[in-house]
Amino acid sequence: MPFVLPEYHPPSFDERPLADMPPVKFRSVTQPGVAPETYHATSIFPEYYQIHKGDWRLLKESRMDCVVVMARDESLKVKEFRHLRVADLVACGRRENGEDGIFVHATPFSPFPTSSEKFSFRTHISRETSFSIDYDELYDLLGHEREHGFILWVLGPAVAFDQDARESLVGIINSGFAHGLLAGNALAVHDIEGSLFGTALGQEIYSKRHAARGHYKHLDAINRVRALGSIEKMFADKLLTGSIMHALLKHNVPYVLAGSIRDDGPLPDVIADVCEAQDQMRSLASRATTVIAMATQLHAIATGNLIPCFKVMENDQIRPVYFYTVDMSEFAINKLANRGSLTAHSILTNVQDFVVILERGLRKRFSR
Repeated sequence: MPFVLPEYHPPSFDERPLADMPPVKFRSVTQPGVAPETYHATSIFPEYYQIHKGDWRLLKESRMDCVVVMARDESLKVKEFRHLRVADLVACGRRENGEDGIFVHATPFSPFPTSSEKFSFRTHISRETSFSIDYDELYDLLGHEREHGFILWVLGPAVAFDQDARESLVGIINSGFAHGLLAGNALAVHDIEGSLFGTALGQEIYSKRHAARGHYKHLDAINRVRALGSIEKMFADKLLTGSIMHALLKHNVPYVLAGSIRDDGPLPDVIADVCEAQDQMRSLASRATTVIAMATQLHAIATGNLIPCFKVMENDQIRPVYFYTVDMSEFAINKLANRGSLTAHSILTNVQDFVVILERGLRKRFSR
């Protein structure tokens, strides 16, 4: 059976009580980077703003913990506090049921069937949870998204520490199941280290033997890229083979490497300015229709904050954004939900096993 997107259910604004609600109030910014009192903070859900009586506008591009600014042409735009300028008109009101002219639509899609039992076992994800159906659903979803969506991968370095995992992710990219990637310095460093020396942090990625002077390997990899000027130059000089970064560049898949206070080097492609990194991550994340975050708690949370639970497509179709978080730590996968990313699907497993199983299943179903 082909994958079918769930139907979007818009609010009924011509019926009470929404038909009786007032227009939203906008107040001017008087100090750069500071929102007016009673500003409305955005959520992950579709949000509607009544600009004039009976004229409810959907905020088409949204993200968590921002404010809404109305332009002179009455179009609406989401801004972080740091981007606010004097005289910007900011939507105000803390009530989200329409009483302030703002309606947050928390049930936009067909509901997932739940148990009617008041008491039941295994209601939370744990190491005992079964995930077979999650893989099957993900195969079908990615088959649809390869042609009709934008698949964004958010990766921690663990996927580059194992030979089979690296090869499987390269296979996924080569098969067209990756349209963008967000990561940090470490993912690229250890992927390049694996390409140059067959190691990750000095340990051989297949045998797990420690190479002589292995603690130099990742630094040598960074140094070589810095000497050339960029990862792309290393790719152009054919010095980067059989790696994740090679596959991304080969297929022109855009990526953002966001820096950290912990970074060695870093690689010249890494964005050290945290605000600039967030802006570039947001630009890529805004295109996503499916996100798969693997073994990277902080990047997963950051991406979850940048992405709403829906996306308005070019044909004005409103569809869900699917978000998968994969980790072997229960704490890590629950942290994303606790931060407000309520639509995240969690799979509790070793990411190296996950990506190998995923690539194998995709290859069987969609081999070209």
